[in-house]
Amino acid sequence: SLDEQGGASVDRFLREFGAPLAPDTPGSRHRPRMVTTQGSGFFISADGYAVTNNHVIEGSQTAQIQTDDQKTYSAKVVGRDPISDLALLKVEGRSDFAFVRLAEDMPRVGDWVLAVGNPFGLGGTVTAGIVSARERTIGGISSESLLQIDAPINKGDSGGPTFDLNGKVIGVNMMIFSPSGGSIGIAFAIPAATVRAVIPQLKDKGSVSRGWLGVQIQPVTQEIADVLGLKQAQGALVADTVADGPAARAGIMSGDIISSVQGTPVKDAGALSKAIAGTAPGTSVKLGVLREGKKSSIDVALGELPLPTQAPAADPHNHGSKEPETMGRGDTADLGLKLAPAGSIAGAGEQGVIVTDIEPDGLWAERGFELGDIILEVGGKSVKTPNEIESALGEARRAGKQTVLLRLRSGEAMRFVYSVSSTTWSSQRSLRPARLPTNSRKHMLGSPTTSR
Repeated sequence: SLDEQGGASVDRFLREFGAPLAPDTPGSRHRPRMVTTQGSGFFISADGYAVTNNHVIEGSQTAQIQTDDQKTYSAKVVGRDPISDLALLKVEGRSDFAFVRLAEDMPRVGDWVLAVGNPFGLGGTVTAGIVSARERTIGGISSESLLQIDAPINKGDSGGPTFDLNGKVIGVNMMIFSPSGGSIGIAFAIPAATVRAVIPQLKDKGSVSRGWLGVQIQPVTQEIADVLGLKQAQGALVADTVADGPAARAGIMSGDIISSVQGTPVKDAGALSKAIAGTAPGTSVKLGVLREGKKSSIDVALGELPLPTQAPAADPHNHGSKEPETMGRGDTADLGLKLAPAGSIAGAGEQGVIVTDIEPDGLWAERGFELGDIILEVGGKSVKTPNEIESALGEARRAGKQTVLLRLRSGEAMRFVYSVSSTTWSSQRSLRPARLPTNSRKHMLGSPTTSR
C-alpha cells in the first residue's frame, strides 16, 4: 500500500496531488498574452519535489499546484528534459507532503495498472487497465522507450502517475493515440527506469547530459540483412554521420553496421541509442563494426547529445521548371515512380536523383519511398540520373542479386531502403506493410488554453 511505500494512504495522496497542475495563472491586463496548461504530477519526496511532463510546464519557470482540498502551492521549475519529456518541480516551505516511490522492476505485459490524473480538470480521477506493450518508440515524438497501457487517459492527464498493484509508480503518463483526441485505449507512459535516470540530474543541475555518437541510424530489417548477407537481423545500420562528429572523426562510415558497444551485442537501433545516451559525454567506447562483411572495432570518444532542433524540411512539391523523367525500362516503368536529377530541381541540391511523383499504392511506395526523397546510392554506387539507377539495378540483376540497398535522403535525414532488382516485384504485392488510418493522430496530454 502507499502507507508502506511513502507514509501516506491513497486518500491522502489524492488529497495532496489529485487536482490540476498548471503554469502561472493569467496575469494582469497589461500582459497581452499568456498560455496556461492543465496537467498532472506527483510528489516523489516529502519535502516537495514533484514530477510532471516537460510539455505541461514548457516555457514557464514557475507553476501553481492545486491540491484536492483547494489549497494552492507555488512551485519553481528545478529542471526540465525535452528529450524524455520530464520536468522536476519544487514546493518550498513544507516537509510533510504525501509522496510515492518509483517501481524498481519493469512491469510485465498484461500486468494490471492504475492511472491517476486530472482529465479535463477532473482532479483525482483514477482509471484501470493493463500494460499492453513495453519499449515502444514513437517516431517524431519521443526517442525514448515508452510503456503502452490501455487505461483510459485523456487531456489533462499529462505528468500523472501510473501505479502497479503494489502502489509504486511504473510510469509517467505522456501521450495517447487517438483519431479524435479522446481515449481509445492506446496510451503511453515514460517508464520508471527513465525517471530514475533523469530526475537526479535535473535535481543536481537542471538538465540532462547524454552521450552522443553523431550518427543517423536505422534498424537492420530481415530484408536488409539478406541483402548484406548477414545471418541475423540485428545491430544498427549507419545511414549517415554528422560532419566532424564523434563517429565521423573515429572513422565510422555510412553503411557500417554497429554490432556491439563495449563488448555487449547491439540488438537493434534502439538498443544502440539507449546504450550511447546512457554513457557520460567524454567517455571512450569500443564499438564493434561490420563493414562490407568484415568485422572490426573502433574506439569513439563520445560527445554530448545536443537538444533537438527543428530544421525546415525541403519542399518536395517545388519541382522547378524541368519536366521529370520517367524510368524507362519495362520492368520498372509501371512501378509508379517518376524521377529527375536533383540538380534540375530548385532547392534539391546537386547530388542524387529526386522522386518527383509516386503512386501511394505502388511498389516503390511499399518499399518506403516518399515524394521528395533523393536517391543517392544504389548498391553502394552513387547515382545522378534515372538512367544510372536503372543501370545499377540491371547490374545487380545480372549478378543474380534479388535485392539491393538504396541510400536515400529524406529532408534532413538519411536512410536505407531495399529494392527488388528483378521482375519479382509484381509477385510481392501482398507484402504491403500495415498503415495507420489517415485520421489517426498522436496527442500530448497537456490541455493548453490561451488568455489575452
